[in-house]
Amino acid sequence: MTVIEQVHQTARRPSAAAVTAAAYLMLVLLGLMTGVLGGFQHSWYLRPFPISAVGWVVLLAMACYGAGRAMRGRLAALAPGAGWMAITLIWLGGSPEGDVIIANDLAGYVYLYGGLIAILAAVLLSPSGGGAWLLTQGPYGSHPQGEDRYRGPA
Repeated sequence: MTVIEQVHQTARRPSAAAVTAAAYLMLVLLGLMTGVLGGFQHSWYLRPFPISAVGWVVLLAMACYGAGRAMRGRLAALAPGAGWMAITLIWLGGSPEGDVIIANDLAGYVYLYGGLIAILAAVLLSPSGGGAWLLTQGPYGSHPQGEDRYRGPA
């Protein structure tokens, strides 16, 4: 086997650590995007109810819980929440001019505290451990090797 063939064989499949790191990075970016969009759009009201803040909290809870279920771990559920919290802390800080993104009103409180409760609930409801579905070494194709359709495993 030549060196070029060896390079092609090792380059065909990324390592499990690289796939895991990429998946967690995408989950954090999802949380960052949710925080950016939710920070600017959370203050829509159907008087007196802050409908948009509740919607963003539900969306954040679904993203965190879905990530935890898909990756089968609580750390995966926390990843979008960490991205959301990072950008939300930036939005909470005021500028020298006195401008803030998340204001001190009902919608701001629902968005901030509801988001924190949603992250906590999603992490606690997510399964703990079990390995990520991305990293399982399952059989490929419709008929796995070593298994006959009529006789079962070989």
